[in-house]
Amino acid sequence: MFTDSHCHLTFPELAASLPQIRLAMADAQVDRALCICTTLEEFPEVHQLAMGYDNFWASVGVHPDNEGVTEPTLDDLLQRGALPRVVAIGETGLDYYRLGERTVADMEWQRERFRTHIRAARRLQKPLVIHTRSASDDTLAILREEGEDGSAGSAGGVFHCFTENEMVAKAALELGFYISFSGILTFKSAQEIRDVAALVPMDRLLIETDSPYLAPMPYRGKTNNPSYVPYVAKQLASLKNCSVETIAQTTSQNFLDLFKGVSI
Repeated sequence: MFTDSHCHLTFPELAASLPQIRLAMADAQVDRALCICTTLEEFPEVHQLAMGYDNFWASVGVHPDNEGVTEPTLDDLLQRGALPRVVAIGETGLDYYRLGERTVADMEWQRERFRTHIRAARRLQKPLVIHTRSASDDTLAILREEGEDGSAGSAGGVFHCFTENEMVAKAALELGFYISFSGILTFKSAQEIRDVAALVPMDRLLIETDSPYLAPMPYRGKTNNPSYVPYVAKQLASLKNCSVETIAQTTSQNFLDLFKGVSI
C-alpha cells in the first residue's frame, strides 16, 4: 500500500534492527522502500539489502555533505548504476548550509560532483535523487546546464525531503522532476512546506521517511524508520482533501512510474 521512496537502512541507527523494522513495515502496510546510498564505501551494504529482499531497491551516489570519502568518477557511477536492482543515481546535489568559514565559491568540488552524477544518470537513463539545502539556485542552474529540462534524454528524478519554497517547487516541476515530502510535513513549524505540498500535482508526489532522521509527529525526536511513512501520507491526505488510501496508491504508482526498474 505505502512506499518509502527514501531511507537509509544501512546507517547504524537502523542496521542492527532490520528484522524488527521489516516486521513493523509489514504491520504498517509499507510494501517497498528505496535504500539510498551516500558514499561509495557504503554502496556494497546498500546493494546487498536490495539483492537480499524483494521489496527493497538501491541507489548509488555520494551525498554532497560527505567529505573525506572516495570521490566518485563517472565510471564508478556507471558501473554500479548498471547493477541489478540499482534504480537511481544519488543522493546527490548541493548543500551550502554548513559553509562555516568557506564561501559558495569554495564549494566548486560539490558542483563538480553533482555534474558527475547528472552525467551518469543521463547515460544510464536512471533518475536522480536530488538533495538541495541553501543552494536551490545553483542546483536548478546546474541541472539546466547539464540538459535536465524534461525533454528526451533527460534523466529526471526527485527533489527529496523537500523544504524549499513554492518558486523552487515550480521550477523543479517545470524540469520534469517529482517532489517528495518527509516527516517534516507534520511539524507544527512547517506550514510553508505544507502550503507547497498542497500545490504539487498528485501525479508528481512521493513520500519518504529519510530515516533514521526526521521522524514524523507523534514520533518527532525519535529514531525514524520506514514504518512511519503512513504519517506523511496522512498529512498529505489532509492537505489534498482525499483519503489516505488515495495518497498511498497515488504515491506508490508515482514511485513505479519514476523508478522504472522497480516491479510490484
